Amino acid sequence: MADFSLPKTYDFASTEQRLYQWWEESGWFKPENSRDPDGEPFVIAIPPPNVTGVLHQGHALFVALEDLMIRYQRMRGRAALWVPGTDHAGIATQLQVERKLREEGTGREEIGRDAFMQECWAWKDKYHGRIVGQLRRIGASCDWERERFTMDEGLSRAVNEAFVRLHRMGLIYRSEYIVNWSPGLQTAVSDVEVEYTDEQGTLYYFKYPVAGANLDDGPGEGYIPVATTRPETILGDTAVAVHPDDERYRHLIGKTCLVPMLNRTIPIIHDTYVDREFGTGALKITPGHDPNDFDIGQRHGLQTVNIMNRDATLSEEAGPYAGMERFEARKKLWEDMRAADMVIKEEPYQMQVPRAQRGGEIIEPLVSKQWFVNTNPMAEMGLAAVRTNRIRIIPERFTKVYYHWLENLRPWCISRQLWWGHRIPAWYGPDGELFVARSTAEAQAMALAHYGEPVPLEQDPDVLDTWFSSGLWPFSTLGWPDDTEDLRRYYPTDVLETGYDILFFWVARMIMQGLMYTNDIPYHTVYLHGIVRDESGRKMSKTYGNVIDPIEVMDNYGTDALRFTLLTGSTPGNDMNLSIDRIRANRNFANKIWNATRFVLGNLPEDFKYAGAPDPKQLDIPDRWVLHRLNQVIDTATRLCENYQYGEAGRQVYDFLWGDYADWYIEASKPRLRGENPDAVLQTLVYVLDQTLRLLHPFIPYVTEELWQHLPKTAEEAPALIVAAWPESNPAFENEEAVESFERMRESVRAIRNARSAYNVEPGRKIAATIDAGAYTDHLRAMTSILALLARLDPDQLVFGPTPPDEKGATLVAGDITLFLPLGGMVDIETEWARLQKQLAETEKRLRGAEGKLSNENFISKAPAHVVDQARQTLAELQAQQQRLMEQIEALG
Repeated sequence: MADFSLPKTYDFASTEQRLYQWWEESGWFKPENSRDPDGEPFVIAIPPPNVTGVLHQGHALFVALEDLMIRYQRMRGRAALWVPGTDHAGIATQLQVERKLREEGTGREEIGRDAFMQECWAWKDKYHGRIVGQLRRIGASCDWERERFTMDEGLSRAVNEAFVRLHRMGLIYRSEYIVNWSPGLQTAVSDVEVEYTDEQGTLYYFKYPVAGANLDDGPGEGYIPVATTRPETILGDTAVAVHPDDERYRHLIGKTCLVPMLNRTIPIIHDTYVDREFGTGALKITPGHDPNDFDIGQRHGLQTVNIMNRDATLSEEAGPYAGMERFEARKKLWEDMRAADMVIKEEPYQMQVPRAQRGGEIIEPLVSKQWFVNTNPMAEMGLAAVRTNRIRIIPERFTKVYYHWLENLRPWCISRQLWWGHRIPAWYGPDGELFVARSTAEAQAMALAHYGEPVPLEQDPDVLDTWFSSGLWPFSTLGWPDDTEDLRRYYPTDVLETGYDILFFWVARMIMQGLMYTNDIPYHTVYLHGIVRDESGRKMSKTYGNVIDPIEVMDNYGTDALRFTLLTGSTPGNDMNLSIDRIRANRNFANKIWNATRFVLGNLPEDFKYAGAPDPKQLDIPDRWVLHRLNQVIDTATRLCENYQYGEAGRQVYDFLWGDYADWYIEASKPRLRGENPDAVLQTLVYVLDQTLRLLHPFIPYVTEELWQHLPKTAEEAPALIVAAWPESNPAFENEEAVESFERMRESVRAIRNARSAYNVEPGRKIAATIDAGAYTDHLRAMTSILALLARLDPDQLVFGPTPPDEKGATLVAGDITLFLPLGGMVDIETEWARLQKQLAETEKRLRGAEGKLSNENFISKAPAHVVDQARQTLAELQAQQQRLMEQIEALG
């Protein structure tokens, strides 16, 4: 005989690891083992987390979302492939290894590049398992046999191939350009590694001397007033710019100024970039230390003067300030300018300060010789792919952000002064001749052809920006540049799911590089999630002490509770607030499902034979109602999932299982399970539970799989819920008449429950009722036992017919149905009358106070609008309460 027993409580701690291991060992994460291995693929390449990283809520959200997508499509019959992997995280990993070496009393320069690289690989091997294990903990059903690492042999070959191709097309070049320089890290960093913080700074106003004039001649004659937030960069100025239409300064255009304290002559130029309304209306131009000034300098052919060394001390170009630390030089220069009568004033100024994401020091815009990519040709393809709807961005509003980025591109600096990463595949001959090649051997062959004899070559010491290799991720992970079977079958992928904050830094670059190298889009849909914040909407930070650790949450409440909270609390492109209370509530939801399943299984006889979808002809009104509602929730959840509205889909299924199935259908089934033919009820209970567990599986995989394994099944059923079929609505279950009837019964029960609460009827007390149900009489009469159970009615005093004319009682209306509850059967009339009179007196006292406040002209005219509105709302509530109490007293006679 079948064993339908289930433990009293759900032990997630012992269940999750066991089920995950079973799924993986059974091969169900692999597309080759899907229900239709030759079916249409559905592919996601995981956004690779840093190999040395630790799981945070952002990881938890994207893993939960992508796992939901994969599990949903797997159940829909697609050959679902989720490619996992990790990123080498150039700066992050190098910093950690350097810190380790410092603790050991040495450093990277001391041990040399080769030994340092060995240390980095050892660090990667040590910590790789931590982040991967944490991804598994969340339930990530990735094909782990296809796991990749951005610096593994295959991906490194792909990086070199991409570099060589772009270089041959003339799109990769080496040049001097302005970059984000991190003095602490001693490398250029990408825009995404720069965080702008709102800080109180100073706007320094000073006199720019006009050559050949005296300062005493005043503004516009002896000097041009200029303002800056970084006085030390004055030493690198190569022009002063004014607007060509500015009457204050146009007569000075073509003349020259003298750089304060250095007396270097620089031109006064005109440019429409200058904002006449900001500051003084004149702009100092420092091409070596400001991106916008660099562009102006290029337009006007200005000299670029670099006053900054790579350690943020001032260079020889700074004259007497050479060797000083940048902020020390700022202070000294300003003091000297004050002594020379060049200072006008200083005023506080709120500014956005660029700081290194790792280290926190202020980033210095610096002209440096670096490797760059001209992304304009790729950008045109990337723009066209979205404009022609080949790629869809969800939510759609981020399309404008995408367009803005790609329409305003600067050259992409791809070189980094680090050791850990993909070393730039460029070699230099003895005379500086450049050889860009896929390998050392290929470079040597090129050099031999060039020089006619073997010569020593030196490889470029820099490594590539991490985003360069990440941009190849969707196709390099499938074997590109080789023509592999995986690349042919699974590329393009389907969805790229990631945070909106890296729409440009990663998403756009993947699109551009995919189109450039594969002549195809890398995916058809970009799904953007927001930032996970604390319950007050603040960003989680160790400084605030508000970090909610996902590992700790899973230890305390289970993985499903965390997943369901993240999935139903988030919407595309919007930040979400996360609270432990919400997680706790969703743990209770898992318990609710468990208890509902225990009830169903506990009522199955040992010889129960599950028949699958019930025959509606054999069913009563409650069964036909719940099957109709199941149809609705299947169609709604499927439609929402197809439109990427996963949060709302989860909420709809949650409401159905908790509200309709557990709170109403199970309760309505109890008296009928004691009847003569309980099998139809049991078949319906099992079927609806089975279908609902399928709907919930992509959201909460562990508890649903564990419960589904205990359910009776048909012979042809799949061995596991993870590979079972997604539900489909059944036209035979459509039954509006049953819905109407059951809804009238529900409305009647709710009305009676509300009346019992209003009259303080003891919960255990069964009361009499007369129900005038009109056209629904026969249907409600058929549900007498259910009505009596749910509304706590006395079956012997439940009458279907017109309301008694002279009897005292409460008359209730539920749609087309009138219900009469004799008061004598519910309450002690004298005691209840006294209670209501006392409550009425208290209400009328408060009502007089509210009326008095609102009749006071002083209050109306002086109190804030929201306070007056609140007072009016309170008055309306008290008036309604008074009316209700008077009606209840009148009903008592």
